Amino acid sequence: MSDLHNALGDISNIRRQMARSTQFRGYGPATLAGTGIVALLAATAQAFWLQDPTNHLNAYLSLWIGTAVLSSAVAGVQIHTRTRRLHSGLSDEMIRTAVEQFMPAVGAGMLITVVLVRYVPSVLWMLPGLWQVIYSLGVFSSCRFLPRPMIAAGAWYLLSGLVCLALGDFRALAPWTMGLAFGAGQLLVAGILLVAAQEGENEA
Repeated sequence: MSDLHNALGDISNIRRQMARSTQFRGYGPATLAGTGIVALLAATAQAFWLQDPTNHLNAYLSLWIGTAVLSSAVAGVQIHTRTRRLHSGLSDEMIRTAVEQFMPAVGAGMLITVVLVRYVPSVLWMLPGLWQVIYSLGVFSSCRFLPRPMIAAGAWYLLSGLVCLALGDFRALAPWTMGLAFGAGQLLVAGILLVAAQEGENEA
């Protein structure tokens, strides 16, 4: 029985190593482009109905947190089905690896948001920049099993987040700071994945 457990453990380790050394193809370009469009629509909604977010911080947070949850849910469903189709036997390990790479950034973003809202509401203008910087860390940590140009997307989110922080006040809550950052960023990610998929098909 001990030999059987050892053998099963070895197989599990091999599958895990294979998953970590295989380029992840579970992110669909069309779906990620869609999340970018959702961010642009949310920015447009903010511009029309929430022109002064400093007096409606709860509405601002609800808008962008709701946008993030919606985009994550849609992307999550698509990642699950696409990974099952493209990675077949390694799908569970591939999804687990993808989640492990991005979840620390997601968790940090959630905790920072809760702390600032609960204890330091006077600096909530920092949230757009912090969200973007933290998101960039998630992208960077995922780069090792995504197409190499994906580092450009991480650099974009880092730069846009630093620009928001450099504004130094509630101007960072303007619609463009989130809409442009995540709209353009997700479209960039989608473009990189689309080009990589086409190159893979040509090589095949």
